[in-house]
Amino acid sequence: MSILKRDLSIALLLGGPGAEREVSLVSGSSVYDALARAGFTNVTRVDVQGPDFRLPEGTELAYNIIHGTFGEDGALQSILEERGIPYTGAGSRSSAVCFDKAKSKKIFTAAGVPTPQAEILDCSNGIVMPSLPLPFVIKPPCEGSSVGVHIVHRQEDVLPAMEEAVTHGPEVLVEEFIQGRELTVGILDGEALPVIHICPRSGFYDLSNKYPWMNMGGGTDYICPADLPEETAKKVQEAALQAYRAAGVEIYGRVDVLLRDGDEAPFVLEINTIPGSLSFYLWEASGIPFDQLMGRLVDLALKRKRESAMKTVSYDQNIFNLGKGLKGGKMGAK
Repeated sequence: MSILKRDLSIALLLGGPGAEREVSLVSGSSVYDALARAGFTNVTRVDVQGPDFRLPEGTELAYNIIHGTFGEDGALQSILEERGIPYTGAGSRSSAVCFDKAKSKKIFTAAGVPTPQAEILDCSNGIVMPSLPLPFVIKPPCEGSSVGVHIVHRQEDVLPAMEEAVTHGPEVLVEEFIQGRELTVGILDGEALPVIHICPRSGFYDLSNKYPWMNMGGGTDYICPADLPEETAKKVQEAALQAYRAAGVEIYGRVDVLLRDGDEAPFVLEINTIPGSLSFYLWEASGIPFDQLMGRLVDLALKRKRESAMKTVSYDQNIFNLGKGLKGGKMGAK
């Protein structure tokens, strides 16, 4: 890691206009405290509520901790790219791909990533009923933190679940239900971290179990490293890395995986490019102190900006050289 300026002007982007705003505000507070402990002395919190947000004058880096809509779907990343501001996390394209579970599902399938069988239903002209056999999972493709997710076992529960799902948008993703253990794998700069076993105290890993502090009850235990045979853990990490690479994710992400009961086959569900539980379990449970992680993410974001600038300079130089060659006469066939 390069030597970082501790007075680097960092705008900490938090909040956001989406359904996960409260989660982002809490994550933002944790990140702010960790940046301070890591020695960064010039960090300003920016509560982002839409695309017209303003950054402090002289901002050198945007630290994005906005979960869900706008912060995680590529929109914010595109704005920062247009403004020439380096930022933490995945780029605009890979953010858009990962946030839209229908798009990422297609990419996983094309790349041979193990993932549950699924169908994508267009309900823009009315609800279309799933054709997959029960049980299955109904989810809006463009929401995070398990918002709008229903595990359906009975035929009479299909229509209510579909009706709720379309309130989040006309497209609905329906996946086969995989009975198994819920696992997650953090990936930092292309390296898979130890597998974590997610153990909801009741039901599945929904909003109430992820964030019990939101007065929703529930709760979750996290076991890291997961109690898995070494060979199985490696298989899960390989599946996570395969998905991460197929989606073109940069810097870091969290890949959620189901390990099927019986044959212990891994199935990739999705990639979170701004994990909602970033500060609470994923990285420290994997042996990386949270304060240290802050410096690493800042360094990787600035490194990406430098590499992008170098590519631009190299491209411009090649065009210049090509132009000089053309002036001298014809190129190619004699």
